Amino acid sequence: MKRLVAVAGILALAAGVALASPASKSASKSSSDKWLHVRVEDGAGEDAERVRVNVPLSLAEAVIPAINVDNFRNGKIRVDVNGEDNHLQDVDFRKILIALRDTKDGNFVTVEGSRDNVQVAKQGGYLVAKVREGKEGGTRVDAKIPFQVVEALLSGDNNELNIAAAVRALGEHGDGVLVTVDDHKSKVRIWVDSKNESE
Repeated sequence: MKRLVAVAGILALAAGVALASPASKSASKSSSDKWLHVRVEDGAGEDAERVRVNVPLSLAEAVIPAINVDNFRNGKIRVDVNGEDNHLQDVDFRKILIALRDTKDGNFVTVEGSRDNVQVAKQGGYLVAKVREGKEGGTRVDAKIPFQVVEALLSGDNNELNIAAAVRALGEHGDGVLVTVDDHKSKVRIWVDSKNESE
């Protein structure tokens, strides 16, 4: 359960994802009015555990630069790309992002395996990822990431993820679901809206 909550929190902050139609951008509220919500349900029946986290984006934006633990410093996470068998240093994610942002909508990656299916696409200014593990009833992961938030996330130096900038960009988008994970034993939902309580 603790690992699931940690993953949900990391997804919420690191991904910095948000849903919004292009028309809603002009009507969206500032980050001071937006709330990030994480809901985790683990198990079923009387033994089920539920965790609800509701954080104003303005608070997250103010607090994140003050956290300095391990690779997380001044609102940025340093990603270790020099580890053994780690080939991330060979990939320029910023150039890939620019190329994706400037290309037409479409499905870029589709993997259909005997056990898992993965799809990565661009749809209306969003990077969309869908993962289906196992046959029917397996784990399902859905994410929809605005390119502006991904650009903010990648605005750090070299191998840094700029979490503070991603949260700021997240506040500029409308309400909507960020990430959902469902494996039938546990469920995670991460979203942004203007309410100070989760559903």
